[in-house]
Amino acid sequence: MKRILIFASGSGTNAKNIIEYFGTKTSGTVVAVFSNNSKATVLEKAQKLNVPTEIFSKEELNSGKVLQKVNAFQPDLIVLAGFLLKFPDDLIEAYSNKVINIHPALLPKFGGKGMYGMHVHKAVVENKEKESGITIHYVNENYDEGAVIFQQSFALSETDTPESVADKIHELEQKYFPKVIEGLLTSNL
Repeated sequence: MKRILIFASGSGTNAKNIIEYFGTKTSGTVVAVFSNNSKATVLEKAQKLNVPTEIFSKEELNSGKVLQKVNAFQPDLIVLAGFLLKFPDDLIEAYSNKVINIHPALLPKFGGKGMYGMHVHKAVVENKEKESGITIHYVNENYDEGAVIFQQSFALSETDTPESVADKIHELEQKYFPKVIEGLLTSNL
């Protein structure tokens, strides 16, 4: 069974969905959830689902200490699910093409530093885009610039608000993120 390690900074809706999805599968299992935010509700959600958690500081992330902790779990895939810090080069190098992220827009549009959550949805609506969606991509040394694995879009209407776009994005994330992860795991990474 392949081993999935999740990094998250916030509420953990995607992390919870992934943990529950793989709770019924033989293709993979979530072995830990790592967070840089000790108050993140993702930690509580993971613990309720009997998944070990690790909390670390930004300094530990960039000093190699987190790499050591990650190595102890021997992950086959690292999934960023609402992780807001820049992923460090040492982890990207150690797990080349084994670190993925989900972004709430159709990259390359609306990506980069500071483009997360409602910031993205506001920009999409203010720019009067005709569509939006999700992008699942490999993580490299630059924010949101890794190779695209999967995209799913939906049409926007003139009445869409940042909040309605967020709801539609959430539905796509919940539906597709675990399936794309499973596809990667079963294609022998």
